[in-house]
Amino acid sequence: MDHISRYLTPEIKLSCYEDKFFKSEVVFEDHMLIWFISGETKIVQTNETHTFKRGDIFLIPRNKPATIINYPKDGLPHKTVVMHLTAKTLRDFYGRLDITTKAAPSSGIRVYGNHPLLESCLASVIPYFEITQPFPENLALLKITEAITILRAIDPEIDAVLAYFDDPYKVELVSFMEKNYMFNMPMEKFGYLTGRSLTTFKRDFQKAFNSTPQRWLTQKRLELAHYQIAELKSKPVDVCYETGFENLSHFSFAFKKHFGYAPTELISGKAILSKTS
Repeated sequence: MDHISRYLTPEIKLSCYEDKFFKSEVVFEDHMLIWFISGETKIVQTNETHTFKRGDIFLIPRNKPATIINYPKDGLPHKTVVMHLTAKTLRDFYGRLDITTKAAPSSGIRVYGNHPLLESCLASVIPYFEITQPFPENLALLKITEAITILRAIDPEIDAVLAYFDDPYKVELVSFMEKNYMFNMPMEKFGYLTGRSLTTFKRDFQKAFNSTPQRWLTQKRLELAHYQIAELKSKPVDVCYETGFENLSHFSFAFKKHFGYAPTELISGKAILSKTS
């Protein structure tokens, strides 16, 4: 069995991975509130890495690039309850409130541990996944509204995240790319997150780096991989997925083509011998 998602509504799902692991690079269009039932996840973002396990609850803000690696653990599949906090739902919610919000903070994942109020809210939807008839949309909205209300009660800064609806604005390209090159996203998504069309992104990139985006990204990812293996003693299989490569064979091929030796040779010291001989 690979991946199963069971939806109550498009905004509430039960997600289950039973593979050895599943890895993806994502930029969510909605804020994602996630409760872990079993398994483990490693999430790599620009300035932080998190590992989540059974019982953890966290929120991934929208428009934040991330590498997500899901694992089964202790003989149990990777299983989560996921709520999409959509812009429409949030606009309707905050439209009823008289509050003033500042620009969204430059924040990453917001971690809530196993907070009892959030856990009770998210666990309460589990029985509904067993029903066969359509789930009432008004009941789903009540559950999502309950989750938002709890978040506002326990997180004083959450309004600045959830009530901020602007699209990404044009940002300084060099700084953004230096921080986010390890995320294997389509060029269109890099353009969107820097406030540019694809054509403008490619033009500005060539001017800033004197290189095409793909060539520059591959070199930066390989340099990061080399550092992590040589200096941090990380395993190639872990480095592969955390530096933007699709699979280990492609990573090994690109690594050897660029450096002249394989990642395994770097670990064993044969790479140094071959360079000095």
